[in-house]
Amino acid sequence: MVNVDRMGELLKQAYPVMPVLVVEDPDHGIPLATALVSGGLPVLEVTLRTDRAFEVIEKMLQVPGAIVGAGTVTSPDQLSRLGQMGAHFAVSPGSTPAMLAAGKASSIPLLPAVATASEIMLGLEYGYSCFKLFPAAVAGGVAALKAFAGPFSAIRFCPTGGIDQNNGADYLALDNVTCVGGSWVAPKRLIASQDWAAIEQLAEEARMLIAKP
Repeated sequence: MVNVDRMGELLKQAYPVMPVLVVEDPDHGIPLATALVSGGLPVLEVTLRTDRAFEVIEKMLQVPGAIVGAGTVTSPDQLSRLGQMGAHFAVSPGSTPAMLAAGKASSIPLLPAVATASEIMLGLEYGYSCFKLFPAAVAGGVAALKAFAGPFSAIRFCPTGGIDQNNGADYLALDNVTCVGGSWVAPKRLIASQDWAAIEQLAEEARMLIAKP
């Protein structure tokens, strides 16, 4: 149960937003992570959607204060590699028995994604209590999370997918949501133009999401 506890603590540190990052160039890793940490968002999910994502993670791990993990982790082999390189956590886009078992045995905590009650129940069988709701908007969004709160009152979520500065506060207002995941704080165009100041500003603005009515 150690990894379950560690994932819960990481999600608390990610409050209110965990940036979901797609980074093509490893040289962007350090300045991007620095901008996000400076803007108040230290927990960073680097998706394994690019050929050099592992290199980006290695770079970001050098940034003081950055808590760096990988998203789009779809195999136990990827999870093992992340543990060996010193990543802090991993996020999967789904929940299979193989991934849940690998996460339970991993040296780093895994945040598996769910979209249904049955997937939550499967995760519970493996000892998980924190999940990513994905894709959040397609899976029912705020209404689904409210419904899950009844039968799964002890479960906590990081919903991701279709969340931005306009609806993030609606998710964060729910008791069973610890943080949200979002890509809007570091859009591809700003990363490509290396506008780190603009990304830091977006991170600072994201920190104020919960203050919205």
